[in-house]
Formats: sequence, structure tokens, C-alpha cells
Amino acid sequence: MAPRSKKQKKNPPIVPSSEKPDSKRQVRLILGTLLLLVGAFVSFSIISYLFTWQSDQDQLLSAKSNWDFLGDKESLITNWGGRLGALTAHILVYRYVGIMALAISLWVSMLGIYLVYDKKVFRLARYLRWVCLLLLIAAPLLTFLLPGSAFSWGGAWGNESVNFMNGLIGKMGTGLILFSILALTVFIVFSLDIRPALRKARSKAAEMRGNLTEALVNNAAAKSDTSGESHPVIVPEPEPMPAAPENAVHFNGSVNDRFAHAGKEQAFAFSLSEKEPEATIPHEMQSPENAAQYLTEEPEADPFESEPETEEPETAEEELPSEEPESAELPEIISEEPVQEFSFEVKQAEPEKVKEVPASGHISIQSNEPYAPELDLPNYKFPTLDLLEDRAQEVISLDKDELEKNKTQIISTLRSFGIEIQRISATVGPTVTLYEIVPAEGVRISKIRNLEDDIALNLAALGIRIIAPIPGRGTIGIEVPNANKQIVSMRALLSSDKFVNNKMSLPIALGKKIDNENYIVDLATMPHLLMAGATGQGKSVGINAVLVSLLYKKHPSQLKFVMVDPKKVELSIYKTIEKHFLAKLPNEEDAIITDTKKVINTLNALCIEMDNRYELLKEAGTRNIKEYNEKFISRRLNPEKGHKYLPFIVLVVDEFADLIMTAGKEVEMPIARLAQLARAVGIHLIVATQRPSVNVITGTIKANFPARIAFKVSAKVDSRTILDAGGAEQLVGRGDMLISHGSELLRLQCAFVDTPEVEKIVSFIGDQRGYSSAFELPEYIGDETGSSTKTLDITNRDELFEECARMIVQTQSGSTSALQRRLNLGYNRAGRIMDQIEAAGIVGPAVGSKPREVYVKTEAELDAYL
Repeated sequence: MAPRSKKQKKNPPIVPSSEKPDSKRQVRLILGTLLLLVGAFVSFSIISYLFTWQSDQDQLLSAKSNWDFLGDKESLITNWGGRLGALTAHILVYRYVGIMALAISLWVSMLGIYLVYDKKVFRLARYLRWVCLLLLIAAPLLTFLLPGSAFSWGGAWGNESVNFMNGLIGKMGTGLILFSILALTVFIVFSLDIRPALRKARSKAAEMRGNLTEALVNNAAAKSDTSGESHPVIVPEPEPMPAAPENAVHFNGSVNDRFAHAGKEQAFAFSLSEKEPEATIPHEMQSPENAAQYLTEEPEADPFESEPETEEPETAEEELPSEEPESAELPEIISEEPVQEFSFEVKQAEPEKVKEVPASGHISIQSNEPYAPELDLPNYKFPTLDLLEDRAQEVISLDKDELEKNKTQIISTLRSFGIEIQRISATVGPTVTLYEIVPAEGVRISKIRNLEDDIALNLAALGIRIIAPIPGRGTIGIEVPNANKQIVSMRALLSSDKFVNNKMSLPIALGKKIDNENYIVDLATMPHLLMAGATGQGKSVGINAVLVSLLYKKHPSQLKFVMVDPKKVELSIYKTIEKHFLAKLPNEEDAIITDTKKVINTLNALCIEMDNRYELLKEAGTRNIKEYNEKFISRRLNPEKGHKYLPFIVLVVDEFADLIMTAGKEVEMPIARLAQLARAVGIHLIVATQRPSVNVITGTIKANFPARIAFKVSAKVDSRTILDAGGAEQLVGRGDMLISHGSELLRLQCAFVDTPEVEKIVSFIGDQRGYSSAFELPEYIGDETGSSTKTLDITNRDELFEECARMIVQTQSGSTSALQRRLNLGYNRAGRIMDQIEAAGIVGPAVGSKPREVYVKTEAELDAYL
């Protein structure tokens, strides 16, 4: 019967002769093959996208639509999957889930294998769950771990989720949540269980306690055998003690169990406390039986040592004669063990009590709250971004025809001169587009550099600039101005995360680089800024951008401006914030300085302020203004000794050439002195000029202004005067500028701030409550006040007045510099003494750079005169 049954089982699959199973098989085969091919194609395209995304992404982003990109036959695509592969990988990786898109393509491939062979390579449903988890978790985690990477590892999903969580709970909270979810997922997916490990750890701890207890008992027994009965016994009545061995023999197992539990805990307690081991262990533990009895009874006896010793044997008599089952005594002993452990855990917590002493001292220090300079104007509100117009365009408009035309012209021009290139790429900025080329082997860079005018001729564009080579890239750059230039909005820069969350001392937002990256820099690290350019090319707008950046970031108590405006119309708009941010000389009416004589006095007053600040830093034992203010804020400097909070002071000179023409050395020398020394005490300079000639920007000034900005100039000589390099003559104007900071020479498009916007900002600040007056600089008595100071009181004369007067009469030369050299005086003090000598009628007024005329001819005449 068995063979017949087998035949009956084999017959049913063979009997049907219909075509339905074959058609289903064909559909599965076709569909599986398609899915397998699609998965493999997408996988190879994504893998290729890892290496070719930089060259393909420019063309993808410059295309008007995906269909235009697929239909474009001229552009060169380097992806292994061609245009379709590049587009598919770009959508999956860049616009969606990043590199985790590879898991989707692999799942599609495995689904195709299942349909073709009717075999499950993996459990598809479970693998699909893993894919979903990867998409949800791995993409944000990659974005969080690689925040500054140029490649979009997490895609749009990773970027958006991480940015949302960073704004909601901060970077620390985002990291904790992501790693917690990852750990939880790993435990769930792999079904990890840590309970067996915990059980093993507990068993090992119990074995160690048992071994330690046995060692203690053996030591006690050895001591009792060697010493005999010479040791005194703590318990005065030894009659009930023999009962312990009887019970120990009768209940051998119970006593051993008790000893195993109580002895272990007692040994652990002694290892923590370590108090009087010789007084507690040897006297009572003179035999194993007595040790067991002692250890089982100690939870009642040891914590109450002050009670009479007669109670201990009574408790022993009550417990030991009772011949109850083991189960009646063991729960009592076990219930007492946690009390013993808790008592010693309290002793173990003693180090925490030691930590309370410095903590309480720290609280007493914190009760003396740190000084807050912002409390001078507690209700001050920073300007809002609504005061600025939003001119920003989120996506730079790319003219595909213009890019293609310029690329073709550059390649054809280079080939016409026998120069072959390997690769060319374009980076579109708000004003110019940077074309990066990689020349063929054997091509000299100087040949390409010399073709600047020829490329400009073929492109019919002004402002072509060749960078050969680009530092750090190994390519040659050709900057071509865009036909449609964009305005860089100041509002977009000030609202960027790079500006809002920076920790700079004096952050300024200058503009955007060619790659459309915001350029934010710290004025305190520059530390002085020299701006130059022809008329109408953006210097005043650049100064407004710097000032607006500082107004949006600093409190009036932290920053003061000294504004010099020889043109009298550029900086007058800031007069509204005089009682908030401006500084001036005492008894001056206008905070915006326009008179040349007052400019000289103001610069010398800044020199006096600089010297005074250095004296404060010297007394405080600090090296710069940051360390000094930190000490003062933490109340480690005494205000009664002259210490005070030092705000930053920024000197702004709008037209420096006019000052040089009218005052010359009298302006150049204090400017040079401030540029040399004032950085450490928080005084920074911003000097602008429209005539960058060598007699205006002298070597002394250039040496102390490492940061320089050049707008468009008319000649290459002017560019070399400003930047020590050419290129500024090739700029296109209207905010297009080159900045030299450190070893970098970058091309930026300056942020645009219109005059009505500045008026709104200063009106917003000026309408708020300010200080009673502007910040006062130290008083400086200049030469022009000599006629009015001749009637000065003699009690106000300097201690060295008579000595200086005698030296002048002896040499018959009234020179301030001579006083400095011979008596080792500072410039300011020597000038004040010379003014006092002039007021006394000993010397005449200053005549340019010549020595003063001496009226007193002999020392006898001087004695009589004094």
C-alpha cells in the first residue's frame, strides 16, 4: 500500500495540463528580472555618485527640470549609470535619504532574486523593517556625525531632522536621542539580553565574599590556637557560651548557613570601615563556633555599644536554647542583613560629606553675583531683523546658456593657443562665476596666466581674473562676472546660524564668497581694517555693513564708537545713538568729529586712553582686555582702586586721505601708535580712503593693518598699494571686493545696507533709554589751546615742570621730543609739560615740526621768572 500512496501523492502536480501555472511563472520571471536589473542599476549609480557627484551636481542643479537634464546631449556626465543613473542617485541621495538609499536598491534586488528563483535570500519582510529603521535613524545620525561634510551623507531627511532637533533641544540633546534610539534598535533587532551577564556577576561576587569570610575565620582560629587563653574576653559571663557549640553540633547545617550569610556581609562591612579590627575580631572569634555565634548576633549587639554588657548574654540565652526549625531562624538573620549593609553604606557615604565643604564655599562665592555690565541699561532691546529689507534669493538663478557659452569660449581660447585641459567645472556666486580647470600634463601655468586679456576679449566681459593656481585645490581658477548680478542682503547674513551662534568678540558680516558661503569674521582678530577703493565702489556701504553688524550683536555697555567723518555727511546718520554707542572728548558738542584739529585731539585722547588701560592691565596682572574683563566680572578686581569694566572702542575714519592732506604727521603718528599697541586693550581701527596712494597709505600704516579690503580701483598700482598684489583693478564695482586677511586673498560680494535701513536701526536704538551722555575720552590739551592756558594755576603744574624748563633754557631748544628722550617721558606727559611751559611764557607756540622759540635766555632769568 505504501508504493500506491506515493504514486497518489506524486500524481496531482503532474495531472493538470492547464496554462495558468506557466503564465504565472513567466510573469514572476519577467517582473523579478526587471526588479533585479533596476536594483543593480540603482546600486551602481549610487556607488558611482559617491565619486562623481561634484562634477554631475553642477549640471543637475543648473538644469531647469529633470526632463531637460535627461534630454541634454552636450554636457558630459561621469556617472556609471549615465544621465538616468546620475538623476536617480541625485534624487535618492541628495533630496531624500542620503547614502542609506543603497539599502532600498539592495532590497529591490533581493526581491527580484526571490521572484526569479522562488527562493528567499533573506526574510524580505524583516529586511524591509531594517531598511525603514536605517532610513529613519541612520540618515540623521550620519548628518549629526558629519556636520561639515560637503557630501550629503544623510540627504534632505537627515539635514531637516537634525536641524529641527538642534533648534528644539540643542546639539547635546540631539546626540543623546539619536544614540539612544540606535542602542535601543540594536538591542531589539539582535534580541540582546544582559540578564545572564548580571547573574554571573552576582554569583562571582557571592563566591568572592564566601572566600573572604573563610579566610577571616581561619585567621581567627589560628590566633586562638597559638595564643591560648591569654587574651581577655569582652563578655563578662562565660556560662551561656558553651551552649553555642551544642547547638552548633545539633544544627550543624543551620549554623553553617548562618555563618555563610552573616560572615560574608560582616567581612564586606569591615573591608569598608576598617575600624579597630584587632579589638572586634580576635576576642570574640577565638573558635569557628564562637565566630559563627558572634557574627549571627552582632547586628543586635554592635550598633549599640553604649548599652550595658549584661544584655549581650541575655540575648544569647534567649536565642540559642530555642530548638526551632531552621526555617524559623533563617528569615530573621536574612532580614537583619540589609540593616547591617545599610549602616555601613552610610559610612561609605562619608566622602560625600567631605565634598559638601567646598560646595558650601562655592555657594558663598556664588552668592556674590558676578558683575553684569548690561545692567546699566537693563531694558535695552537689540534691533530686530524686521528693520532690514529682505533682498536675499534662496537659490542663485543659473543661466544655463551663459554657463555653456562661457565654458565653450574658455576651452576654445585655450585650445587656440595650444593648451589642452583635462576637466572644467563652474561655481556660481552672486557676482562672479569661478571656472576651475585642470590643465593637461606638461602645460605651464604661466601660459594660462598670460591669456587673461585674450579670454576677456573672447568672453566680451570686464573683470576677468585668473587665479593660477588656486591655493589648496591644485586647479586654475578663472573668475567671470555674471550677466545678472545678485544683491547680497544684510538681513540674510545677520539671520544666518553662523552669525547668530558665533562666539566672536566683535563679529562683522561682510558678504558672501564665490561659493555663496557667508563670510563672518572677528574684528578683534584682524585687529585693524584698512578699506580703499575708487569713488562710488562701495566703501561707505562696507562701513555701514560693519557698523550694523556690531550694532546687532553688542550691548551699549560693551562697545563704543569714535567716528571721524571729514566729508561731514557719511557718518552723521549715527548721531542718534550718541548716548548709547558713541564716544567723544569732554565738553564737545558733536560726537561725530568733522574738524581736523578736533580729530588730532581725539586721536591723542585715544592714545591716553590706551596708556591708561595698559596701566590697569598691569595692575590686574592680565595680558589683554578679555582676561581683564573676566577678572572684573568675577569681582576679583576692586573698583575702589580704579578698576572698571572696559568696553571695546572702534575708531572709524571714513576719509583718511583728507586728514593726511590737512594734518600730515600729526594724524599719521597717533594712528600708527594706536595700530601698533591698541589691539590688546580693545581699541580697533577701521580706516577708509578713496585715494590709495603711497603718500596716504604709507609703509608705517600698512605694516600695522594686516587686514585690508580693496574695492574696485582704477590702476594696478593702487591695487598693489592696498593688497601688495594685483586684482582690484579687475573688479566689477558695486560691492565687489577683495579682502586680504592672514594669508588668504578672497573675492567677496559686500552685503548691501541702504541708508533708510540704517536710519531705522539707529532710530530704534535712539528711541530707547540711554546713558546720560556719550562715553567720555580722557581730556587732551592741544597746541591750539595754548593762548587760553597761559593763565593756568601754578598748582596744576607737573612735578618735572621746573626741571624741563631748565633743560629747555640750557639747550635753547623747545622740543617735546627732546623732553621725551632726555627725561624718559611718555609722549602725552611731555606734551602736557610743554604746554605748561608755553603757558608760563618760557617758550613760544609750536611752528610745525620746528623747535619752539625760547623767550628766557639764562638760568638766572629763569629763576627770577619762576
